Amino acid sequence: MTIRKIARMGHPVLAQKADPVTDLADPELRRLVEDMVETMIDAPGAGLAAPQVYEPVRVVVFQAPVGRADPGLSEAEIFEHTAPLTVLVNPEIEILSPAREGGWEGCLSVPGLRGWVERPAHIRYSGLGLDGKRIERVAKGFHARVVQHECDHLDGILYPQRMTDLSRLIFESEIRHWLEGKT
Repeated sequence: MTIRKIARMGHPVLAQKADPVTDLADPELRRLVEDMVETMIDAPGAGLAAPQVYEPVRVVVFQAPVGRADPGLSEAEIFEHTAPLTVLVNPEIEILSPAREGGWEGCLSVPGLRGWVERPAHIRYSGLGLDGKRIERVAKGFHARVVQHECDHLDGILYPQRMTDLSRLIFESEIRHWLEGKT
């Protein structure tokens, strides 16, 4: 396993639509996933998409363990036990409710910044595991946010493109001002 370099905002690989995976038995795919998991944990991050490590294929890894501390999480976004370390190949998302939830997002490809992003609060996602078995889960809160964020990378979208108010794009070091009421 290898910790890979993470592409940063502005690199063309982050702005393109990733290609579907066609061969789950490809040893290079398994190596990529192992490297992605190691890179995500080392970073540390809650998720990572293949384009973030310069591979334009539709693969994401993520986790949302209970108790992870993240500044600015709302009560509704507390991590759920339903999001163990997951590898999802060729993922799809279905929005289950029109309700949206706002939350502070960060990204390994946009280091040092956080932005307030509103996303659908209740989704169903599906895809394949490396074993070829179908994975399908319903997610809310932070779990839903992480999946949507990572899947956006597969379509060439970074979280600042989802923001409706760029005055809420801030340095991580300044988030305490927002949490304390912008003092």
